[in-house]
Amino acid sequence: MTATLTPSPSSASVAAPVHSTSAGHLPKWAPWALLLVAFVVSATIFAFVNAGNDPADFNIALTLVVGLIFYMALILVISTVVESRRHAIDRLMTALVSGAFVVALLPLISLLYTVVVNGLMRFDGEFFSFSMRNIVGEGGGAVHAVWGTLLITLGATIISVPIGLMTSIYLVEYGEGRKLARGITFLVDVMTGIPSIVAGLFIYSVFSLIVGPGTRMGIMGSLALSVLMIPVVVRGSEELLRIVPNELREAAYALGVPKWLTILKVVLPTAIAGILTSIMLAISRVIGETAPLLLTVGIVQGMNLNMFGGQMATLPVFSYMQAKYPGIPVDAYLERAWAAALTLIVIVMVLNLLARIIAKVFAPKINGR
Repeated sequence: MTATLTPSPSSASVAAPVHSTSAGHLPKWAPWALLLVAFVVSATIFAFVNAGNDPADFNIALTLVVGLIFYMALILVISTVVESRRHAIDRLMTALVSGAFVVALLPLISLLYTVVVNGLMRFDGEFFSFSMRNIVGEGGGAVHAVWGTLLITLGATIISVPIGLMTSIYLVEYGEGRKLARGITFLVDVMTGIPSIVAGLFIYSVFSLIVGPGTRMGIMGSLALSVLMIPVVVRGSEELLRIVPNELREAAYALGVPKWLTILKVVLPTAIAGILTSIMLAISRVIGETAPLLLTVGIVQGMNLNMFGGQMATLPVFSYMQAKYPGIPVDAYLERAWAAALTLIVIVMVLNLLARIIAKVFAPKINGR
């Protein structure tokens, strides 16, 4: 006869772990509660310092930064006492990384908030329907600058994308280990650091020698922006083409597909989403440039859609001129400047959304998805 051991009720059921301070672990809500306490303390201190002043002078960004510092000190001390030094260091490092992320976002959020609040004052139908021809003081709009920005940026994209993409294809697919490829890479790296004003001066000097001094045209602006766009497109596309698995290329070669067709039908579709992202980064890099356009394109008060005839208006130059040389009333000029800056942000956002949609449509499908 074999005896069977039946576990006692106390040993059969294991109690669920209790997350409490007595068990050596902080509860999940504790970091959030400490964060709230730190922000409340920081806000109280700055509210006391700012007492009697204009409430608009309350520094939100500095309050958040000081609150994060208070939180790091609290979480380090409390975690050391309740848990252990190892847990405390881990929580401190997590707070440092998260705090660095928040601090990096603060200028962006502040910039967007300022531009949106001030730009909405003139973000109306008149602003997108009228130019500044025969307008003095209030009223008018920037439709001529919007069209000028779109046309000049489109021209720069048409010039830069084929050159940059074909250069990156050569560097990855054909130029591996060659001196020419190393020279191209070096020149692209140098071009990446060229100040925008130098690109504008270069194009202006070339056209001054060919056409004549004082020449300003839309195509000159496109060429100046393309000098800034090409290295961004090359470096971004090159890195994305390099991460395409070699197995895809080898499978195509094994089927007898020539190299140029493999690049066209296999490599580029695989990397199309990232390539479009790099192109959008290049466009975002140049669409707000003011110095090269001020030199090469100039500014006009009316509509000019001819890229090869006369000066054109662009949103960066329009915003700069409205803010730098305001008339009377000053507020009307500053409102147009802020509205032009907000329009630039909206254009970049729309272009990024379109690029993501296009990338999703043309990206290779996996399992029919």
